[in-house]
Amino acid sequence: MRRPGPPGQGDLFPGPARRTSCGVLVTDGRHLLLGHATRSALWDIPKGIAEAGEDFAAAARRELEEETGLQAPSGALIGLGLHAYLRGKDLALYAWCLAGMPDPAGLRCRSVMRTPEGRWVPEFDAFAVLPWAEALARVGRTLARVLREVRGGPAWPFHPGT
Repeated sequence: MRRPGPPGQGDLFPGPARRTSCGVLVTDGRHLLLGHATRSALWDIPKGIAEAGEDFAAAARRELEEETGLQAPSGALIGLGLHAYLRGKDLALYAWCLAGMPDPAGLRCRSVMRTPEGRWVPEFDAFAVLPWAEALARVGRTLARVLREVRGGPAWPFHPGT
């Protein structure tokens, strides 16, 4: 893990550059929108790597639109912090707080990936709006840890327990 040194002095422990994935929690406080990761048993939040020089909130909004078709208005995302995620990768999380959750049937993923067989498939092949306990059981272990921390942390925009 990289640790910053004094301003202008570089890193105390330089290592490989860390990438930042930027994601959006689409939630009403009680439910979370997830996409099913194509060719996987796991579900995930809309997220992806920020491009060089791209603002993290802008990257999160872009990934949300590419992976679900949803367009969060500028300024609608609430920052939930930068979190250690995977080796070499951090996760910048944002909440988009909605009074009513979107209908999963109307969502479409435009972001594609190439399969080992050479076919292009969407990154998400299904969507669901799930109660938090069920959502946490469907995502990977590392994402579940981060989501538990965020939901119990001071930046969580809802009343504790929601």
